[in-house]
Amino acid sequence: MNPVRIILTAMMLALLAAAAHAATTMPTSRPLISNGDLETDDGHGWPADWPHPAAGASWEIENGNHYLHLKLTRPSQFLELYRVVDLRPGDKAYRLSVRARYKDMHYGKEMWHDGRIMMNFLDKAGKNLGSPPPLNWNKGSADWKTYASEFLVPEGATRLEVMPALIRVPTGELDLDDIALEAIAPEPLLVKQAEQARAFAADVAKQLAGVKATVPPVPADKLPPALHVAGNQIQTADGKPVWLQGVAIPSLEWCEGGEHIVRSTGVAIEDWKANCIRLPVVEKFWFGRGPYRHDGGAQYKQVVEDAVNLCAAHGVYLVLDLHGFGAPTDEAIAFWKNAAQRYKDNPTVLFELFNEPHEVSWDVWRDGGLVEDKPVYTPDVPPEDRDAPRHYTTVGMQRLIDAVRQTGAKNIVIVVGLDWGYDLSGVVKGYALDDRGGSGIVYSSHIYPWKKDWQTNTLDAAVKYPIFVGEVGCPPDYKSFQFIPPEERYLLEGWAPDVIAMIQQHKLNWTGWSFHHLAGPCLLLDPDTYAPTPYWGAFVKDALAGKQFALTKLR
Repeated sequence: MNPVRIILTAMMLALLAAAAHAATTMPTSRPLISNGDLETDDGHGWPADWPHPAAGASWEIENGNHYLHLKLTRPSQFLELYRVVDLRPGDKAYRLSVRARYKDMHYGKEMWHDGRIMMNFLDKAGKNLGSPPPLNWNKGSADWKTYASEFLVPEGATRLEVMPALIRVPTGELDLDDIALEAIAPEPLLVKQAEQARAFAADVAKQLAGVKATVPPVPADKLPPALHVAGNQIQTADGKPVWLQGVAIPSLEWCEGGEHIVRSTGVAIEDWKANCIRLPVVEKFWFGRGPYRHDGGAQYKQVVEDAVNLCAAHGVYLVLDLHGFGAPTDEAIAFWKNAAQRYKDNPTVLFELFNEPHEVSWDVWRDGGLVEDKPVYTPDVPPEDRDAPRHYTTVGMQRLIDAVRQTGAKNIVIVVGLDWGYDLSGVVKGYALDDRGGSGIVYSSHIYPWKKDWQTNTLDAAVKYPIFVGEVGCPPDYKSFQFIPPEERYLLEGWAPDVIAMIQQHKLNWTGWSFHHLAGPCLLLDPDTYAPTPYWGAFVKDALAGKQFALTKLR
């Protein structure tokens, strides 16, 4: 797309938005959120108009002032107080404010596992029209303070969901008071929005003026040897076995630009001696979907391309991992038709079809079918999952292979098992897939300390098929992994050297999770020095350098 056209389009959209919201609506005295000060009793010892969750919330008083206190009763809990506010016709913008304090708050497994007030705009039919910026609290403690979020009202919105919540935090308490929603003049927000749109359009235009490789392509005759499956090995065309060992480099699954992907790839290859890089990607960024993405995924694809080129230049292989969860849908087929077409002539790239399947049978895993999702509006289902249907159809792993092969790509495909990628038992019980004339299928298992019985879930399949342990990692403790039930928190002592020893003993292909300082279990202490964590990274770095570990216990 022409860069100038992008800038003009963004400016036009901003002007149209300003015209549509020209009217100024001033706040009135009638509160939109009733009993926002939490002082009115419903007659049963609870603030009127506020739902009473099953457990974890209490109505407290301090110096004559009432407030809500949230504290999880179990680590995996999703604790929420759900309100729906009817919006006034003509209001164009709102300010949500709250007095809050928090204590000992820490992130859960995901970055959005914290204390927060989430919001969703709804139309008359209940369709979600978008989410204003949430208010959220994490990292330590703080005294009472007023927080606010200001936002425009989308066209057609008639209601606003307001959801104070504690989301699966390992520790933390949250107090809330004086929750208020008031109409404000939209003009300042429209000006800010227009400025942001212009700045972003200018940035995109600058980038598109030359979407150039930071790492030059490798000539076809200098690419790594093409690989194929022979028995339970990966081999080159002349029959030489290849043992893939390396690291997984995350961030492209949550960040459109990635976080130092090329630099991390270089360090992993040159300093950590990896001969394989696993690179997670997602469809929405690959195709450039969503607000403010005007380049059709060009920049995102170029980051991937740079990583591929760097690997190819060093004779290293890259596993392109479609980083989804649950079960693949038609979006995964669209992705692989595009990605396989792009890399079908590049033997550097192996295709990992879907990251972590779970909650489906082996029949549905292989052939596709109906997936029964969790019921909507139960306490443990986050609001971001509530717009998903209760049932959806998965295409199954065989159709993903077919989509790849229909492009003419013969690259090795990697297929992950059930139980969040761990369980490969079905593969040896009649659920193996048909490669449709490609270079072969490698089956993948994800191994963590909360998964037991390596023999049944991984090693039995390794007798007949090549195995790729695409994710393996050991945390220092379970403090940041409170989502793991206590009965599944198996002994960590000696786990790291044992799992590497098992991988080495059976010559399983593998990439350690993760070559990042935040996505745990972490291989890195920080993003600058790439120093290994002592509890996991040090073992992986030693193994990649050739150190052999002794197996003391088959877990």
